[in-house]
Amino acid sequence: MRRISLLACLSLAGMLVSACPAEVAAQSAASLTGQVSSTEEGAMEGVLVSARKDGATITTTAVTDNQGRYSFPADRLVPGRYTISIRAIGYKLDGPKNVEVQAGATADLKLSKTKNLSAQLSNGEWLMSLPGADNQKAFLTQCVGCHTLQRIVGSTHGAEAFEEIFLRMARYSPGSSPQHPQPLLPGPRGERPAVTGAAAKAAAQYLAGINMSNAETWEFPLKTLPRPKGRSTKVLITEYDLPRKEAMPHDVVVDRDGAVWYSDFGHQFVGELDPKTGKVVDYAIPVLKPEQPKGGLDLELDPDGNLWLSLMYQAGIAKIDRKSKAVQTFPFPKEWQSPSTQASMVSPSHMNVDGKVWTNNQEDHFSYRLDVASGRWENVGQAKDPRGKQIRAYGMPTDQANNLYLLEFGGTSIGRRDAKTGVVTIWPTPTAGSRPRRGRIDSENRLWFAQYGANGIGLFDPESATIKEWRLPTPWSAPYDVIPTRKGEVWTGSIRPATWSNTCCRAPPTSGASSSTTPAIGPCCGSAAISARPSSRSSRWINAERVARMERSGMRGKPLRG
Repeated sequence: MRRISLLACLSLAGMLVSACPAEVAAQSAASLTGQVSSTEEGAMEGVLVSARKDGATITTTAVTDNQGRYSFPADRLVPGRYTISIRAIGYKLDGPKNVEVQAGATADLKLSKTKNLSAQLSNGEWLMSLPGADNQKAFLTQCVGCHTLQRIVGSTHGAEAFEEIFLRMARYSPGSSPQHPQPLLPGPRGERPAVTGAAAKAAAQYLAGINMSNAETWEFPLKTLPRPKGRSTKVLITEYDLPRKEAMPHDVVVDRDGAVWYSDFGHQFVGELDPKTGKVVDYAIPVLKPEQPKGGLDLELDPDGNLWLSLMYQAGIAKIDRKSKAVQTFPFPKEWQSPSTQASMVSPSHMNVDGKVWTNNQEDHFSYRLDVASGRWENVGQAKDPRGKQIRAYGMPTDQANNLYLLEFGGTSIGRRDAKTGVVTIWPTPTAGSRPRRGRIDSENRLWFAQYGANGIGLFDPESATIKEWRLPTPWSAPYDVIPTRKGEVWTGSIRPATWSNTCCRAPPTSGASSSTTPAIGPCCGSAAISARPSSRSSRWINAERVARMERSGMRGKPLRG
């Protein structure tokens, strides 16, 4: 079974770096090359050049090399008229903006400085630019699930208004967007504020001091990240538009036949994309609790290649048969439910060991286990070690014996619950405040996990009970998940890969060499939650949650190691 990687640049509204449409095979090959330059820099390395055929739903992007040259392989662009766009922070495209592509077509692109740099900044660049210490700004990483930081820094709210906004935002479910708000029902977790009490007052005063409430322009310099260079430019990105524009893709997996599947964070659907044709089919997921917010989060493959989905506030999990497309739901027992019951994770990866699928209830941090054959639920309770110390998990990957790992997103530890004895063991990470988020098991039964708060990734070796850590080269990356590949690479990426830092990272799992970055498309990625598994040796998938789009990036030539 192939598992897509955490970094496939899959943008459900329109991006995915994968095979081009099937029409390519039926038409004569076409290619496009050229050089990108500006008066200020001359030939420009690391510029993302995108080509979209008129009337098509697929966009392909190449990156310029150290001579400023870009090249689309002959099998990527079919003949026709294409719209050209670029991403290079601080610059805009003067022209040409349209190209007729035939075999051997060329187009040299001229860029000039933009007069509106703020409109191009990613969330990561805003965080770099904002005054104050990192720990003073860290709460803002929780304020971009539905919108960008530009909305905040461009506002005119005072401190009192910000405190009211904090409370209002806390009453929306995570599967909300400005166009699709989904209020939480009153209950134990009917409010989920990013900051509370004295911290909320301090945060409100901070924001009122850096936005436009008392000034006509920002009183701090805007800082930008460097463009990709060297090995980071050896990538092709393909974006696929989704027909349902309100789709909010969250997790992405690739099945053994190469079909791409995604969960919808705000709606009761699972989507299937054919990367060869760009065709998308949505499969409706039954509504279990009509009064509750809709949408699913974690999407995983079981050993038979079927899909499992966590149903969030619908309080259950679902199985989608990969071949028949039949959907079967497993709601939590009624007596376990409250208005705040939330199934955020599902772990069927090693259910072949004992016939059990793990999931959770984030309301009280209980771990649940489903016996698939009987449909019977088991509540194994909160995760407490023999000392009584509790670990509250977000990510819940399983090892090869179907033991359950527990990743403490709100803290600094990882844990493991023995599937047979129920005993919980907890290990703190070397870096305090690491906030482990999601992770995966490699072929050696080791756990790789994202350190959202430490801007890095970790490796836990169960044989030695030790944790090794790597820092990411791009600040404020907020890594969400980690994927080890069969080729000796490890991929990670931000939960918001383009609006945060515009990069996906890869590092070698054993050499300890520095990691490198792969560019992701810019503003289109919105709040991209990445959950992917390597679909092939040279491509990775991610999603663009708030823009109904999937994106896949593929390394050109041989796979590169960090």
